Amino acid sequence: MRVFVAGGTGVMGRRLVPQLVARGHQVTATTTGPGKLGLLEQLGADGVVMDGLDAVSVGGAVAAARPDAIMHQMTAISPAHAGKPDMKHMDRFFAATNRLRTEGTDHLLAAAEATGVSHVVAQGHASWNGIREGGWVKTEEDPLDPGPPSMRRGMEAMRHIEDVVVEAGGAVLRYGGFYGPGATDDVVGLVRRRQFPLVGGGTGYSSWVHLDDAASATVLAVEQLAKGVFNIVDDEPAPASEWLPHLAACTGAKRPVRVPTWLARLLAGDVAVTMMTEGRGFSNAKAKRELGWELRYPSWRQGFEEGLA
Repeated sequence: MRVFVAGGTGVMGRRLVPQLVARGHQVTATTTGPGKLGLLEQLGADGVVMDGLDAVSVGGAVAAARPDAIMHQMTAISPAHAGKPDMKHMDRFFAATNRLRTEGTDHLLAAAEATGVSHVVAQGHASWNGIREGGWVKTEEDPLDPGPPSMRRGMEAMRHIEDVVVEAGGAVLRYGGFYGPGATDDVVGLVRRRQFPLVGGGTGYSSWVHLDDAASATVLAVEQLAKGVFNIVDDEPAPASEWLPHLAACTGAKRPVRVPTWLARLLAGDVAVTMMTEGRGFSNAKAKRELGWELRYPSWRQGFEEGLA
C-alpha cells in the first residue's frame, strides 16, 4: 500500500514510518522544512516538504505521492514550533496545532477527494479529556469534555477532526498521553525539578500509551481500512495519585510535592487542576476487539520502568 504520512518527523511520525516500511508499505512522509528530509530518508520514506496550512501545498504533495491512504499526524507542539509549554494559556500554546487540526484536516480531506484517496486515518486525543460526569473510564460512545475555558478552542478542534474524518469514511485514533523517545522530556524535566506537583487528592484519571504501541495500532487501522473512532490507550487508566509518583520514582526524582487546588489554579491554571482532579481516562476494548491490537506495554507501570529509568 502507498501511504502518505502528513507529519512524518514528529514524535509519532518517527515511530510510525519505520513500522509501515517494515510491513512492506511504500511511504511518503512530510516535514515542514528541508532540514529533516534526510531523517525521513533514513527512516525509509520518500520525504517531501509541505505546509499543512496551505491548501495548494497539501494538494500538490498528495497528488504527487498518489497514495492509497493518508495519515494525519500533523501537530505544532514541539518547542521549535510552540515554545515552552504553557498550561495556563493552552489555547494560545496550541494555536498552530488547533489550526492544523481544523484547516489542515480540511486541506487533507480535500486533497484526498481530489486524488481519489478513499481512506484517511487521523490523530485524536484521549488522555484525561473524557466527559466529566459519571464513571472515571470512558468508551468511544462517550463524548469528549468541552474543556476548561483556557482550552475550549483546542477541544473544538478535536471534535472537528472526529466529525469530518468519520463523515468522510475514515478513522480517528484517540491517542492517550504519549510516552517514549522524545515524548515526555518536558514532563520528566519538571518532575525531576519537583515542579510537577500532585494537585489536591490527585483523583483525576489519565490514560497513557507508548509511542510504539500507538504506532502499531495506527498501522492496523490503515491496513484494515478502519472507520470510526478508536481509543488508543493502554490497559490501565489511573489517577494522578498513582501514575505521577511512579513516574518520579522511575526517573530517580524525589516524590512529588502536593499542593492545594486553589494554589494550583493560581500557579498553573484551570487545565492542570482539571486534569489532576477531575480527568477521565479511556477504555481500549474496542481497539483490541476490532483491530486485533496487542500492546507491548499494557501498562504505564511497566512502560515507565523500562523507558524512563
